[in-house]
Amino acid sequence: MGEENFIDMQPNRSNNYCCGGGGGFLQSGFKEERLKYGELKDQQIKATGADYCIAGCHNCHAQIHELSEHFGGGYPVVHLWTLICLSLGILGPNEREYLGDDLKDVLVFHPETAM
Repeated sequence: MGEENFIDMQPNRSNNYCCGGGGGFLQSGFKEERLKYGELKDQQIKATGADYCIAGCHNCHAQIHELSEHFGGGYPVVHLWTLICLSLGILGPNEREYLGDDLKDVLVFHPETAM
């Protein structure tokens, strides 16, 4: 982790591509259309060569996770707060589901396990 490992997507910021899961589309029932729309985001993520994709919102996380599985991306998708908690040493044992194998076993203190 760390800023030296950060890889921004291109294009980025206000020109970035939508993942296709927002605006209620994730729950709309139009799965094939949603995945087709998200294919561009999947390609954008793969082009970075990054080991992880960090998502700031739940809809993006769910959609991008599904894109990675559907299109064979193989990149873990994690919430930003998961990385923050991991770096602070407070990531709970049940909050490691989306971490890749390289981070699943990072030892951190958690109050629930210390009791």
